[in-house]
Amino acid sequence: MAEQKIRIRLKAFEHSVLDQSAEKIIETARRTGAKVSGPVPLPTERHLYTVLRAVHKYKDSREQFEIRTHKRLIDIIDPTPKTVDALMRLDLPSGVDISIKLTGGPEEKGKRSRGR
Repeated sequence: MAEQKIRIRLKAFEHSVLDQSAEKIIETARRTGAKVSGPVPLPTERHLYTVLRAVHKYKDSREQFEIRTHKRLIDIIDPTPKTVDALMRLDLPSGVDISIKLTGGPEEKGKRSRGR
């Protein structure tokens, strides 16, 4: 029988805020009796933008800006209804993007892949 699992993926520009949010989620899940795997640090996305400093000429004078997106992955294994309720009530900072996926529930019990 497949065990139910909640996969939480966190993204933020600041790693300190991201780590605090991950610790809050882990603490809440463990307090309600669920098993927790993570936080797993995923590769950091780095976007570099180059801009000309001058308006008309001086092409050699440029300025570079970068945005780093830090990511973490948390798996909550065998969550109880109490766990889900506590996670819904959790207050996290506005700079953290959260995506949640549920897997292994009773709806996936009868699904099988067909080779077509």
